[in-house]
Amino acid sequence: MAMIAIGGAIGTGLFVGSGGALANGGPVGLWLAYCIMASMVFSMMVALGEMATLFPVAGAFTHYAARFVDPALGFAVGFNYWYSWAITTPTELVASAIVISYWDAKTNPAVYITVTLVLVWLVNFFGARAYGECEFWFSAIKVVTIVGLIILGLVLMCGGGPNHDPIGFRYWRNPGPFNQFAAGDGVVGGRWGQFLAFFSVFTQAAFSFIGTEIVATTLGEAQNPRRTVPRAIKRVFYRLVIFYVFGIFFISVLVPYTDSRLLDSSGAGTAKASPFVIAIENAGIKGLPSVVNAVILVSAWSAGNSDVYAASRTWYALALQGQAPKIFRYCTKNGLPIWSIVWTAAFGVLAYLNTGGDKAVQAFNWLYNISAISGLLAWWAILFSYLRFYYGLKRQGLSRDSHPYKAPWQPYLSWYGIISFTIIMLFNNFGVFLKGNWNASNFVASYITIPIFAVCWIGWKVAKRTKFVPLDEIDFVSGRRELDEMEELDREIYAPTKWYERWSSYLF
Repeated sequence: MAMIAIGGAIGTGLFVGSGGALANGGPVGLWLAYCIMASMVFSMMVALGEMATLFPVAGAFTHYAARFVDPALGFAVGFNYWYSWAITTPTELVASAIVISYWDAKTNPAVYITVTLVLVWLVNFFGARAYGECEFWFSAIKVVTIVGLIILGLVLMCGGGPNHDPIGFRYWRNPGPFNQFAAGDGVVGGRWGQFLAFFSVFTQAAFSFIGTEIVATTLGEAQNPRRTVPRAIKRVFYRLVIFYVFGIFFISVLVPYTDSRLLDSSGAGTAKASPFVIAIENAGIKGLPSVVNAVILVSAWSAGNSDVYAASRTWYALALQGQAPKIFRYCTKNGLPIWSIVWTAAFGVLAYLNTGGDKAVQAFNWLYNISAISGLLAWWAILFSYLRFYYGLKRQGLSRDSHPYKAPWQPYLSWYGIISFTIIMLFNNFGVFLKGNWNASNFVASYITIPIFAVCWIGWKVAKRTKFVPLDEIDFVSGRRELDEMEELDREIYAPTKWYERWSSYLF
């Protein structure tokens, strides 16, 4: 479970996308933004952890939104989350084809899109066990790679590379800790321009962390969910902080934000644009760029697997709650929601839009941009649901001390997270409002998801005449007794007895 969550969050955003963030914000701006974003993600994960520990049910946060807030919110969250991952699947397939072009630029990308698409379908149609096995090993590859790159970063920083150049904090001093924010044909000068450049990194940082919550979509099929899923949610954050905070730190010190290769469109999506590879090339190390590109390929294909899995299980949960057609409730004898997978996996063919000319590519990019903010909306909804959960317990005089897991620093930490995510969503593309930067297409693509979410919420509310669940009437009882009994049985069945089982249990 922990490896699935880690694999969902360590991807091309860390290996490649961080380069664009460095170019926009500067080294200190990049590192601070990722550190602060990590704290926001922590606020969301611990809140999700407490709810998931108490009620590890299919649908997870779509269920919590419907149960603790309003069934209409559950539908809006579920539909937007499903759409976000369903439409991201073809983007990962396209990313895989772009990554392969690092080695083979002559073959039509449609060939590699077809190969990766079929592989994604096969893994998901073989069920949760096949998906879990693949993601475990893919996540292990990504973890080993990022740990190796962090160690290499420390060596290069101290002058241990072939060129024996001790970089230290040279690039924090020159060209400087912060970039200036670009507006029109010029830049916004002074401290204000530096702050705007720093703030612009938050959206990119958020997109890098999106996927951390994906482990919650496994609740309906996980063995011993009361133990494995909450433990994964609690532990995975600290591992991600190590990978992201340390990984981003070494990126910030090893590559100047003025390096043109960070934004070189000819290498976009491949190892050519990775700040890790740029640092390796600057140090004079040969061979490693292809290794990093191979890991980026694994990351993109792994993300495609996770996208189909998360989206299909979300759609299945909507069907269980009566918010999607009944046919999608059907499962095979092995518990596989086959029609939800078929419906979701079909969106993968949209990847071929990227091979169909400029207008098709533009349509494809629009679909992706519309879905991009949905991950932040899901985090916002998780925290909103948790606050209602928290205040509902308080109103009914129920103590959180008896819960298997109790989120720390509540409700203040959740308020911090929900306010922060609200600000980032509202200002995710603030640059279009500055003089000389207005672009109607970019504005609509950046903000259309918010009204779509509102329309889903209000539309379902009006159509089904749902109501906000009063704090006094929130149900904290249904299903809990059965889950408590299952937990006792699972504790006996899955208790580690050998030393290596206990060690593996702690590590993963």
